[in-house]
Amino acid sequence: MNKILIIEDERSLRFGLSHALKSGGYAVKSATNGSEGLKLCEKENFDAVVTDLRLPDTDGIEILKAIRDLSHDTGVIVMTAFAEIKTAVEAMREGAYDYISKPFDPDELLMVIDRFIKHRDLESENVLLKETMRECRQFEEIVGASPAMQQIFDKISVVAKTDSSVIIYGESGTGKELVANAIHNLSPRRDRAFIKINCAAIPDTLLESELFGYEKGAFTGAVQRRKGKFETADGGTIFLDEIGDMPLALQSKLLRVVENQTFERLGGNEPLTVNVRTIFATGRDLKEEVAAGRFRKDLFYRLNVLPIILPPLRDRREDIQMLITHFLSVFGKKTGKTDFVITPAAMDILLIHDYPGNVRELKHAIEMAITFCKGNIIEPSCLPVEIRDITVCPGSQITVQEGLPVTEKVKAFERDLITRALEKTGGRKKEAAKKLGISRGTLWRKLKEHGFPVADTDIAED
Repeated sequence: MNKILIIEDERSLRFGLSHALKSGGYAVKSATNGSEGLKLCEKENFDAVVTDLRLPDTDGIEILKAIRDLSHDTGVIVMTAFAEIKTAVEAMREGAYDYISKPFDPDELLMVIDRFIKHRDLESENVLLKETMRECRQFEEIVGASPAMQQIFDKISVVAKTDSSVIIYGESGTGKELVANAIHNLSPRRDRAFIKINCAAIPDTLLESELFGYEKGAFTGAVQRRKGKFETADGGTIFLDEIGDMPLALQSKLLRVVENQTFERLGGNEPLTVNVRTIFATGRDLKEEVAAGRFRKDLFYRLNVLPIILPPLRDRREDIQMLITHFLSVFGKKTGKTDFVITPAAMDILLIHDYPGNVRELKHAIEMAITFCKGNIIEPSCLPVEIRDITVCPGSQITVQEGLPVTEKVKAFERDLITRALEKTGGRKKEAAKKLGISRGTLWRKLKEHGFPVADTDIAED
């Protein structure tokens, strides 16, 4: 229910307006003078304030300025006598939403307030819609046909229908934000706000105020009340990226809002309630962070209800060619270039690179190739130097047999890579997996795929 404050010293008018607004469905409080009204505004939020321009203790313009300093979201409607129209116009210049001349019918005031509430809500929705449309990605922009990615698609489809918290694990560049976008876009909240915040990009001292807002005077520079991201996301979704970087002192407050959907602004005592779906992402191992005392155990178990683990690109090499095609199309449209041809040598390099930066690294490589290639031919020289100069082990250059189909080239590269890693580690699979940058389980699966002699107990016993 929207809250209205009436500041009016004339008793009969104050009571009459209060009754009319309550009958119109508003929650109403009233004050007899400016000082009393400002004290109420400092204690709680009002959607609109209706104030007389002539008050016994102060001028209505000063009241207007003080209210605007407290909150830009509060609409101010001034009541004035006909002879004070010039003053009312001045009030409009100072930020009043509208003015109404005495005498007036209470229904006339109701119409003005209704118009303000609708205008404010529409303006807020437009801002959020523009933000959502700018950041929105379609589900199909997560590119991949490998079994690993099909499992990711299935998980996204399932968790999107729920309102539970989701946590996305993955190395940098694997597409954690794309997955968060897809979950929101496929959810019942798709038409509501989708707010994103990177916990690692904001200083620890500012993160709390960014998330939960603050009251006027909460700290130096807090000249007016400000909403936080959780309030802005009310009814929609909030995505907290790099949650593993959140300061330990702030994690208890996050736990409370995830569990109970309640919090207080910085410097405030009034509990606020929101209806927000939370999505989290991290490149860290949160179990290790808990063991090291950098992450709360209770928060970890609360967030880890619906985990989605994104595989690195090196573990789904069969998707690389599809991603190359996708990025060629994306950047081709942006640059106006079309019909690109990638030479076999350049394609070999792209297919066998290990991509420590994952999909993001491949995306930037294609963007660079399109920018620097002559005409529409992409050659090895068009690729970033760190991709061109690939070595499996110091002093040993990767080679792939000419004439093989693309899928066979990838398989040949993987087998050669595994063979060299095993040779370097004397057959110790645990060390080989570490050198290759993959888990022992992934190495065990690759050994079986490529026909290496391996027992089911090899990886566990290594």
